[in-house]
Amino acid sequence: MKAVFDINFAYILKSNKILPYLWFTLLLLLALIKIKQMRNIFYVVVLALAFTSCQKQAKIGFVDNGTVINDYQEKKDLEARVQAKSNVFQKRRDSLVGMYQIELKEAQLKAQGMSPASLQKLSQEIQQKEQLLSQKIQLEQKQIEQGYQTEIDSVISKVKKFVKDYGKKNGYTFILGTSDAAATVMYGTDEHDLTKTILEALNKEYKK
Repeated sequence: MKAVFDINFAYILKSNKILPYLWFTLLLLLALIKIKQMRNIFYVVVLALAFTSCQKQAKIGFVDNGTVINDYQEKKDLEARVQAKSNVFQKRRDSLVGMYQIELKEAQLKAQGMSPASLQKLSQEIQQKEQLLSQKIQLEQKQIEQGYQTEIDSVISKVKKFVKDYGKKNGYTFILGTSDAAATVMYGTDEHDLTKTILEALNKEYKK
């Protein structure tokens, strides 16, 4: 059986009738491979063109966050107001501390001729006054600090919104923020640096 099969198979291969089918199948496979290669090349070209198009359309700028915030007139005015409050607070604190020190000296003089029980009572009164004075000073200082933090957060939010609106109005795809502490932009040409432009626009709007 094996010999018969081998003979028949060899005969079929040698037959002229099957050669056209083999050539057709081979050409078809080559054509399919070529079409697939051309399709891949086409996809690569399309993606490259799309990427190039996106690059051309992107409009990017950057600002120095520290300069914009610190040179913004509203922030300067805020710091001036807080400094004035701080100066008033320091004078009042120094006055309260001075009055306490006078009372403490008077108490020390009284303590020389007191009995142990009276001395203990006086000591408790002095400690209580010191605690109340310390709490009052800390509370007022905390209020000044919290007030400043709330207002500076509002100023920063205002600056961020202004930059966002500026970017939209002027067709920017991105406006990056950088500073000495966090250098997100390692290099940028002067034409892309919007720090001065945005700062001037900010101060102009604030003065209205």
